[in-house]
Amino acid sequence: MKKSILFGLMGMLLLPVAANAISVSGQAGEEYTNLGVGFGTESTGLALSGNWAHNDDHGDIVGAALGVNIPLGPFMATAGGKGVYLSPNYGDDGYAAAVGGGLQWQIGERFHLFGEYYYSPDSLSSGVKDYEEANAGGRFMIMRPLSVEAGYRYINLAGKDGNRDSAVADGPYVGVSANF
Repeated sequence: MKKSILFGLMGMLLLPVAANAISVSGQAGEEYTNLGVGFGTESTGLALSGNWAHNDDHGDIVGAALGVNIPLGPFMATAGGKGVYLSPNYGDDGYAAAVGGGLQWQIGERFHLFGEYYYSPDSLSSGVKDYEEANAGGRFMIMRPLSVEAGYRYINLAGKDGNRDSAVADGPYVGVSANF
C-alpha cells in the first residue's frame, strides 16, 4: 500500500510543471461580477483555480477547483472537482462539492475558445438542492500578458426547503485577464 502511494506521488511530480503560470481575471455581466485566479490552468498537468462571484440580488459563491489538464490534439481538456462556499440571499449558507471539467481550444497564437461545467447534486451539497456552474466564451490576447474575453456565465443555486433559486450569474459578460 505504501509503495503504491509513493509511486502515485512520484508520478504526480513528473507531470510538467515548468510551464505553469499564474493568471488573474475579472468579468462583469449585467447583474454580476466574477473574479478569478489560477495556477497552471493553460498548461498540461495539475491546475488549481479559484473564483468569487457576486450578485447584489442573489448572493455570492466562493470556489476552489483542482483539476488535471490533458492535451487532446488542438484541445486541452480538464477534469476535476470544485469545492464551493454558497451564500445565497434566499436560503441558508452552505457548501457544494462539484465535479466537472472544461475544454480549451487555441486557435492561432492569440485566440482561445473555452468552456467549462461543474455540477453538485443534493447529496454533495448543503443549503441548496443542487449547484450548477457553466461558462463558455472566447479570449483574445492583446499583448502578453493582457487578454480580453467575452462569454456567457451561468451559476445557479437551486432552492431547498421552500427557498427560491438563486441565479448568481445568468448572462453574457466581458472581462480582462493577465497571465504571468
